[in-house]
Amino acid sequence: MPLLRSPITSQGLPFAAGLTIALWCGAASGETDFTDLSPTERAIFHQQIRAALLDVPELLQDAPAAAPASPYQDAIAQDLARLSERNSALFDPDLPGFGPPDAALRIALFTAPDCADCDRAEADLRALAQSHDLRVTLLDITRHGALAETLELDMAPSYVFPNMMLRGHIPPIVLERYLAR
Repeated sequence: MPLLRSPITSQGLPFAAGLTIALWCGAASGETDFTDLSPTERAIFHQQIRAALLDVPELLQDAPAAAPASPYQDAIAQDLARLSERNSALFDPDLPGFGPPDAALRIALFTAPDCADCDRAEADLRALAQSHDLRVTLLDITRHGALAETLELDMAPSYVFPNMMLRGHIPPIVLERYLAR
């Protein structure tokens, strides 16, 4: 029994699509058992694959070594550098805040006066500090305006982790996920 009823080349269907269809049709109908090919069938199959690969050389190109860089990669690197440079201004244990001074997890919370979302954010973090090894630094966005401006934070509340910044009130369940990272 012939391997395939007609040769598959790049002139008709694209090779991958044609081969997939042929394999599926053969397997579905039980006509071709690809685990038990005769030497002649194997030779025909190899010839068809070789011809298709020669006709469509793009199929043989190596995959890229790495995924393309994010278009935001430079901005991310700059943000991380700014956070690293201002680590003590954000997370020094002597700054106002709550939680153990030597906690493994650290967040700086920028708040503003008369801000209901800021009050909720602080209350959420106080509750999380009860169940996590978390130190929260409290910073007023107006009194610490230069620091906020350097970090490009323009709203309160804003959460600053050692490796990321989040703007606006974040629900506790989402904060838990960030803390688990």
